[in-house]
Amino acid sequence: MNIGIVCYPTYGGSGVVATELGMALAAKGHEVHFISYQQPVRLDNFKENIHYHEVNVSDYPLFDYPPYELVLSSKLVDVVKFAQLDILHVHYAIPHASAAYMAREILRSEGIEVPYITTLHGTDITLVGKDSSFEPVISFAINQSDAVTAVSESLKQDTYDHFRTERKIEVIPNFVCIHGCDSPEVDLDLKNRIAPNGERIIAHVSNFRKVKRISDVTAIFHKVHNKMPSKLLLIGDGPELHNAEVYCRENGLDHDLVVMGKVRDTERVVSIADLFLLPSEFESFGLAALEAMRAGVPVISSNTGGIPEVNEDGFSGYLSNVGDIEDMANKSMSILADNLTLQKFKMQAFEQAKKFDLEKILPKYEALYESLIK
Repeated sequence: MNIGIVCYPTYGGSGVVATELGMALAAKGHEVHFISYQQPVRLDNFKENIHYHEVNVSDYPLFDYPPYELVLSSKLVDVVKFAQLDILHVHYAIPHASAAYMAREILRSEGIEVPYITTLHGTDITLVGKDSSFEPVISFAINQSDAVTAVSESLKQDTYDHFRTERKIEVIPNFVCIHGCDSPEVDLDLKNRIAPNGERIIAHVSNFRKVKRISDVTAIFHKVHNKMPSKLLLIGDGPELHNAEVYCRENGLDHDLVVMGKVRDTERVVSIADLFLLPSEFESFGLAALEAMRAGVPVISSNTGGIPEVNEDGFSGYLSNVGDIEDMANKSMSILADNLTLQKFKMQAFEQAKKFDLEKILPKYEALYESLIK
């Protein structure tokens, strides 16, 4: 198949999933065309069957905000016609779904039929999409899609609850690449540099927005740190990171805080952790938790949104109510208390990740593509 993938090129979950999906499709022999305003961050080396088409938005004095949706629609028309695409797969509703609709109708007027699939990832529905000014357009673009998928049952239900959605939504969860190994690899050299005296390493990865409840991360770590030698590893960047650093300085934790910033190889860094914290206000899926499990790291998380579909309570980690710092800290310490318990949870976390192996998820997308291509 000749597949066009539209995504955001950023570190966010939707862009990462779209890029990994495209690379996996290319590895199976499909021609994959990425279409975005920048090269996706995970697309760091081009292999056979992978193509990239940049959407160039020019600045015009007439516009305060360049009309990206219109430029993207025109680019989609161009790529479909000259690369002879069979199907378009757009990730994130705003504005990709409406741009795909416009492109499909333009092509249809020229006698070219190309279906498009919209994959809903989270904040396009749960945050941005709830803005009443977007609702009519998003509802229309979803309903006009030839197929719609969501990354969790929770997100599927949110879409039905907040939009006038007539289209059937199929749940195809996010995924990780297990690489066929029996156990995840750990960068022991890095682990020893971060925790030279065998301290427990607690990690968090995010874009450090308020919804991630970073203050809960530091508060949980503080309680654990009072009971056992430990390090806090923060990976990523965002507006709440500074507050986390200030909290650690004010509470004498700064010598045990390691801020990594944005890293491309998050799996290698996360692999050294003993525990992963995800106390978010809401997650449509919880990809960061799944990636931690792939690295053999158990997860302490909130029980909101799609997270319970990923993190199995008492097996791959534990679930707590949003904001229940005391419960999260106690459950963290129950995992970290002794090596035998920790190793059991590490193995179970990896077993949980196997349920979301790309090899199990990829055929679902291929079957969906084939069902729409005439």
